[in-house]
Amino acid sequence: MKNNSQKLKLILLAVSLTALGSLFVFFYVKITDNNKKAEQSLETWAKEEHRREDIKSLNRLLEKIKDDRQELDTHFAKGSDVVPFLDTLEKLAPEAGAKAEVSSVDTKANNSGLIVGLKVSGSFEAIYKFLMLLENSPYELNFLAMDIHSVTGGTSGKGVKSSGWEAFFKIQLLSFIP
Repeated sequence: MKNNSQKLKLILLAVSLTALGSLFVFFYVKITDNNKKAEQSLETWAKEEHRREDIKSLNRLLEKIKDDRQELDTHFAKGSDVVPFLDTLEKLAPEAGAKAEVSSVDTKANNSGLIVGLKVSGSFEAIYKFLMLLENSPYELNFLAMDIHSVTGGTSGKGVKSSGWEAFFKIQLLSFIP
């Protein structure tokens, strides 16, 4: 009997040891899995934090260059900004002492930009000054055609024949974004 109780104790000890070993392995595997998940979560968090810092940095940079960007945007005319561009052309004429009106607009010319026909009238000096204002405008313009000719009109208030000048400009706006 004494022998049986020792065997029973030995069997119980082996079963307990096996159960504890299995429990140890089970917890070790769980802890290892949790560590891997925690590392992946930390990597994901670090990537997201880095991305957020990049976004904040870009926003700060955009705020810094906001004025420069607005100035650069003024050099380009978008498809929706054609009318303000044409108004700008017409508003340059009074500054030069001439009168200007847009006679044609073509946006389909081989996607090479906006092509504008512009009729200007006034003194030769005013037309020349208007031409200089166009050349110095912030837009990148290409003069495709230009026709300047003298127009003799009626008499002025003093009975002297007045002569004026007319010009037709065909201008291509190279900085046009359709």
